[in-house]
Amino acid sequence: MPAPFSLSTDQLAALIEVARHGSLHAAAAALFITEQGVRNRLIALEEQLGAEVYRKARGVRRGDILTREGRALLPHVTRLLEAASGLRDLCTKSTTVQEVHLASSQYLATYLLIDVIRRFHEEEPGIRVWLSVRAERDIEHALLTNPDLSFGVAAPYELSPELSFRHLFSMNWSLITPRRHPLAKRGPIQLLDLQQQPLILYERGSTGRQHVMEAFAQAGVTPRVEMEATTTDLVVRMVAAGLGVAIVPLLPSGVVTAGQNVHVRELVEHVRPIDSGLLLRRGETLGPASQRFLDFVQQEAPANDRAT
Repeated sequence: MPAPFSLSTDQLAALIEVARHGSLHAAAAALFITEQGVRNRLIALEEQLGAEVYRKARGVRRGDILTREGRALLPHVTRLLEAASGLRDLCTKSTTVQEVHLASSQYLATYLLIDVIRRFHEEEPGIRVWLSVRAERDIEHALLTNPDLSFGVAAPYELSPELSFRHLFSMNWSLITPRRHPLAKRGPIQLLDLQQQPLILYERGSTGRQHVMEAFAQAGVTPRVEMEATTTDLVVRMVAAGLGVAIVPLLPSGVVTAGQNVHVRELVEHVRPIDSGLLLRRGETLGPASQRFLDFVQQEAPANDRAT
């Protein structure tokens, strides 16, 4: 009798993304998991198949990352994954699909909501979530002018009186530096230590920039602003490239800096935490589908930082 044989769609997706992007790091970014997570899925796939599917040499790879067996397997894996998706659609096609529209900041969409939406779709195949990524100041305007938008997920600096805020969790701030930066090995870091450092800040008008500049002002320090960026992912990549240092809010999971060549340090001075939550129109009752997803978001908010 043949030994039990089990493949998961996560393993198949990992192989496809590695082949598509050419590296475990890029595949991890596409799947919104860690590089080690991609590696674990591929190792599990190899154990099931009894063959090596990707080359494990460290450093810069030249040529195809897949082995000969991996390349031969790829078209079959693609068809299997498409077939699995078709089975799910077949089971749910008779159900009327409900839609939920929401707007979110880039940070929360990238590091929280994409994974939350994926899990929600697995639990509620009859409800589809449409996510629009906007600047925080634009989310409020969209809620007040677009009735199709159910709610927003953001960290507002000043909230419109026509909207209510429901707290989900708070994020503290940390200093990130390149790995070999002198500050990476020093003791407790003060904002004064950053006065002569090239600082990478969020764009003007963002909540994140307001919090950081407020802390510098309270410490009596004038920072040397070297560059500005619109997203946390871009800030982290710029720091990893050695373009400067930055103060960023980090989730306890470590997903924001995972796989990046940066060092995380705590700051002595207090930078006001980022309070992230739900923005809703005052006095409005959400529909059943929107309320179900809102409840799911509250349930999935980072437990370590959730409001009590």
